[in-house]
Amino acid sequence: MPDLVLKPTPLQNTATPLVLASGSAIRKQLLHNAGLSCLAEPAALEEDVLKAEGLAQGWAASTTALRLAEAKALALYKPEAFVIGADQMLSCEGVLYNKPETQDAARTQLQALRGKTHILHTAVVVCHKGAVLWQYVSEPKLTMRSFSDTFLDAYLQSEGAECLCSVGAYRLEGPGLQLFEQIEGDYSAILGLPLLPLLEALRTLGVTLS
Repeated sequence: MPDLVLKPTPLQNTATPLVLASGSAIRKQLLHNAGLSCLAEPAALEEDVLKAEGLAQGWAASTTALRLAEAKALALYKPEAFVIGADQMLSCEGVLYNKPETQDAARTQLQALRGKTHILHTAVVVCHKGAVLWQYVSEPKLTMRSFSDTFLDAYLQSEGAECLCSVGAYRLEGPGLQLFEQIEGDYSAILGLPLLPLLEALRTLGVTLS
């Protein structure tokens, strides 16, 4: 594990290191853009096991996302740091979707979402010394347009492996924006981190200046 040696920005409390329990480049970039410096380290967690438990127990998608975010943050226990955990689930008409593993799977998923409204259940937690101090779930709604198969082929070719990196098989900050006709909700939550509520929580917890 890397040492918690990272120069905080002027907006941060120097006595409270910040760790992001994620390997997501966009989540780290969102925090960086907001003026925060943090270490990003993926948590060692068998997500499929927890997702299977949620399915067996009949958890709501938001509950599963929250449990995963919490498990990630707690798995990366660092007594001196505040640890941010996040996760995102996608549901459409009662069906839950995971990150596609192949281009063919991405195609099938996007065809299923085409012309429909789906919900992104984006959860974030803040932990310190093995305890969850704060949690939040944002649920933006996104409506895909009825794009043609020709467009879909071109999109998949353009994105390549990038479309396998998100639960929706799209990057809203990239060409994936062209898949949509309407978006409702927190843009940062769509990207993977409900930023405004998180920043307020970090101020309240004394991690950043108020």
